Amino acid sequence: MSDFDLVIAGRIVRTDRVVERGFVAIRDGTIEHVGEGDGPAARERHDFGDALVLPGAIDSQVHSCSQLGQEGFEWSTRSAAAGGVTTIVDMPYDDGNLICTAESVRRKAAEAGQTARVDFALYGTIRPEDGVQHVPDMVRAGVSAFKFSTFQTHPTRFPRIPTPLLHEAFAAIAPFGLVAGVHNENDECARAFTRKVEASGLRDYRAHGLSRPPITECLAIAEVYELGCDTRCAAHVVHCSLGRGYEMAAAYRAQGVDATIEACIHYLTLSEEDDVARLGGKAKINPPIRCRAEREALWRHLAAGNVTVVSTDHVSWSEDRKTDPDMLRNASGVPGLEVLYPLLVQGLLDRGLPLTWAPRLLAANPARLFRIGARKGALAAGRDADVTVLAHRPGRYDPAASGHNRVQWSPYEGIALSHRPVATFLRGQLAFDGTDVLAQPGTGSFLRPDALG
Repeated sequence: MSDFDLVIAGRIVRTDRVVERGFVAIRDGTIEHVGEGDGPAARERHDFGDALVLPGAIDSQVHSCSQLGQEGFEWSTRSAAAGGVTTIVDMPYDDGNLICTAESVRRKAAEAGQTARVDFALYGTIRPEDGVQHVPDMVRAGVSAFKFSTFQTHPTRFPRIPTPLLHEAFAAIAPFGLVAGVHNENDECARAFTRKVEASGLRDYRAHGLSRPPITECLAIAEVYELGCDTRCAAHVVHCSLGRGYEMAAAYRAQGVDATIEACIHYLTLSEEDDVARLGGKAKINPPIRCRAEREALWRHLAAGNVTVVSTDHVSWSEDRKTDPDMLRNASGVPGLEVLYPLLVQGLLDRGLPLTWAPRLLAANPARLFRIGARKGALAAGRDADVTVLAHRPGRYDPAASGHNRVQWSPYEGIALSHRPVATFLRGQLAFDGTDVLAQPGTGSFLRPDALG
């Protein structure tokens, strides 16, 4: 076997098995061979011993630009590289710039390409007053999926798409084979329950969950999958906090609907009793973090194969937007890119589940979902050499320690983790060495769906 540019050796974690002593051989930024043993000769070699060698993660849900002047791609992708995330899929709800036309897609791709340190794909959306007229052009501009909301967070930045228009959007997307992802909260119910909570005078940590009880989420999930069924469009629920939602997704799949569903890492890690009660606004997320029983229900669904992907729903709000004593006045969302892989691996280890779930949920399945599997998502010949190495380095997470996060706060601060990233390779180049992010702004590339080349 001829020499390679790079060989990475260690415990190779694939979707089907763990190779206790294996290697990944790389040439020209592409994986050429994965096997057992010490591996072939190479110009550069990294032997990580018993550390876990995994495919670089694809974070299915990132909000890099939700707060103008706050984070941006330079910081979000810096956190990503430090966390073993080699591709982010960025949401279309940027502050002052809804990504709803081909021009806005091209502009965002160009601007992100100047600052991103890891690869990125983009969601597109629609503006209600425009209807679906821009969908074909956005597909040609390279979006990997579309995102809509059944709840109106903001009339222009994050608008609600009414059901009839949502049906038109699904029908317009279906011929292109891309997925329609939807924020799953029923607007009418959320507003009615919020008014009820406000009238009660309750403002502490309990207020948010009560303003969005489970029925609010489940009604929206049913709407999403019924629209997918009727239009034959791939229908994706972008975050589900309830076991009931995963039951619904499995039931629709059994009926032949292309129904996928996403479990954010916060729903698998945090609980209302233990964490929202302690953190207040710093644990406010839509849909809300639920009770311990719901968290464990999600893990059972994960073990049963009912979870499609795990993501962060990352957003780095400035701390002043997350510390209001009135729970309902805080912004929704938390940062998580730096700790996605360690948190998922910790959860698997704690529950005795196979490590093979990590590459499936963070790489293989997201690559298929966003139609980028020809290049991304696996330690396999012909794929980009995106590799993450997690070593056994027990400690408690400190978001301020690394210097790779735009904000110094995190709902995961203080959580005990057994593993942490010690190396991240992007297309065969060392992007993170365990201490420093080496990938410079502009290293990341814009990913278009496979069907569009």
